[in-house]
Amino acid sequence: MTKPVVAAIGAGRMGRGLAHVFAYAGHDIRLLDVKDRDAGEFAALEAQAQADIRRTIGLMAALGRIAPDDIEGIMARVTVWPLERAADALGDAPLIFEGVPEVLDAKERAFAIASEHAAPDAIIASTTSTMLVDELAAFVTGRDRFLNAHWLNPAFLIPLVEMSVGSETSPAVVERLKEILEAVGKVPVVLKAMPGFVVPRIQSLAMSEAARAVEDGIAPAEEIDKAVRVGFGLRFAILGLIEFIDWGGNDILYYAGNYMKKAFDSDRFEVPAIAEQYMKEGRNGLREGRGFYDYRDIDVDAYQLETLRKLIDLIDHLGLMAPPGGVADPADSPASRAGNPFLKS
Repeated sequence: MTKPVVAAIGAGRMGRGLAHVFAYAGHDIRLLDVKDRDAGEFAALEAQAQADIRRTIGLMAALGRIAPDDIEGIMARVTVWPLERAADALGDAPLIFEGVPEVLDAKERAFAIASEHAAPDAIIASTTSTMLVDELAAFVTGRDRFLNAHWLNPAFLIPLVEMSVGSETSPAVVERLKEILEAVGKVPVVLKAMPGFVVPRIQSLAMSEAARAVEDGIAPAEEIDKAVRVGFGLRFAILGLIEFIDWGGNDILYYAGNYMKKAFDSDRFEVPAIAEQYMKEGRNGLREGRGFYDYRDIDVDAYQLETLRKLIDLIDHLGLMAPPGGVADPADSPASRAGNPFLKS
């Protein structure tokens, strides 16, 4: 069965990431250049875009995910179109992504192009990482077919796509985009429109705190990154942050947060009201059967065992699981920088 054509307005970093994803999954994808260029300038852009996409596709071959002979077939699905051919590039595409820089004027221009040339029933999605969906919907003809779809870089690898739904977005459009994203191997989550989505909101705080740790002289950057990789990162690759609260308990979050707020004399460690509320209601997670999640109707022992199995498998895959009895030579330890490139900065 022929897969639908996908178009992206913008042939820069975001468009090239989208091209990799959809071409790799068997879709023809058209990247529309949004700048007025002469023939020579466009040829240079086209060559650079094709080279960048070929490089990331080539990485998949080098890592054994595809055969080298598959590269040309995937690349044949990627085309770059000049602005004067916008009608041809967009007119029959049932899905159009906007992937221009995070500048409101650039977004407005891109959506004017999409609105002029897209079919009436085409889905139009912005890849913005900062702007609210209803703010951008004002630039789109047919707001019911518009929403935000925020990809995490590198887009060709990270499965998550955060879908932010506007006040006028059709539920059918949401479901259709979810289906398309899932079919190309992505994991969409549907969110209420809020600044920062989920990941950038949490990531911003975590990155700032890591930078402050360097600033405060707690440890060199390399040691802080090591701690994040083998502690913070490993756990949250298996458990979600909310799920992790339930494993410890809202009371633990409440008391730890208040201690940190006092110790640092800073409101950045303020405990959210919902955690205190749940603590007072006896919703302290696994040990009481309810927290943010309800565990009363599941086999908690089996759930915990499966979660720990996943964590052990990940630790072992990264070469960080020590054998029973330890190791005779510290150079063979999982913590050895020489022996485990995962720990290197």
